[in-house]
Amino acid sequence: MKILVFAGSNSSKSINFEFAKYASSFFSEAEKKIIDLSVLDIPMFGVDFEENNGIPEVAQNFASDISACDLIILSLAEHNGSYTAAFKSLYDWTSRIPNRKVWDGKPMLLLSTSTGERGGKGVLATALDRFPRAGAEIAGKFFLPSFNDNFDIVSKKLTNDSLLTEFQKIIDEAKTFVKN
Repeated sequence: MKILVFAGSNSSKSINFEFAKYASSFFSEAEKKIIDLSVLDIPMFGVDFEENNGIPEVAQNFASDISACDLIILSLAEHNGSYTAAFKSLYDWTSRIPNRKVWDGKPMLLLSTSTGERGGKGVLATALDRFPRAGAEIAGKFFLPSFNDNFDIVSKKLTNDSLLTEFQKIIDEAKTFVKN
């Protein structure tokens, strides 16, 4: 099984990137491709850029990574109730590739977290509405509220037993969507 793991954030200190990697640790036997948006050169989406330069290679590579995986684990950061600009540009560029739905029919474990009590619920709701129309099969969803209170960044694990139990159920549910 191949898993594509990334966060919808280009912060070098992204808690969503930590959360996505944590989620992938529950798939110990899987081959993982981990993408760190903070090191990618993602041009801001724009039709003028596309007319002059075409679709950026970073989007083409991202689309290839999606096509090659059996499961996507994505944890979305929330900026003002929606996607980050970096993620939105990558998403938009990938949507411009001819004859393709962005998520290519792949199962997706969709996550979000934030330092606040809502845990990125706004961006998660937006993605749950949009991503299936862009070819994602939602295999599970989970938002983690108050990241700093419920996740130990040093040991890289959930510390709230109730949330861990709920998260494990979501992981188990996602595993049923994936071929071994």
